[in-house]
Amino acid sequence: MATLDLDRAWDLHPQVSVRPEPFGALLYHFGTRKLSFLKDRRLLAVVQALATAPSARAACLAAGVDDREVPRYGQALTALVQSSMVIERETP
Repeated sequence: MATLDLDRAWDLHPQVSVRPEPFGALLYHFGTRKLSFLKDRRLLAVVQALATAPSARAACLAAGVDDREVPRYGQALTALVQSSMVIERETP
């Protein structure tokens, strides 16, 4: 089972579309046809920050997640990795 290393770079899968909603967001993977609900607007901010952050931990901190909450957000991101919504970003 895939897990997320908070100290590595991650990004949304290129086939994932994000639709912000008042409760958070809907993520739809066009390749797998899976739908995921983000029920936390701060988790949406973390997911959006992944594209430019050097690590998942940095994306969490950039989104205003407190150090104590980072493990919980790491678990949420791990679920997104396991559903192929989030993939490890190749670093140059």
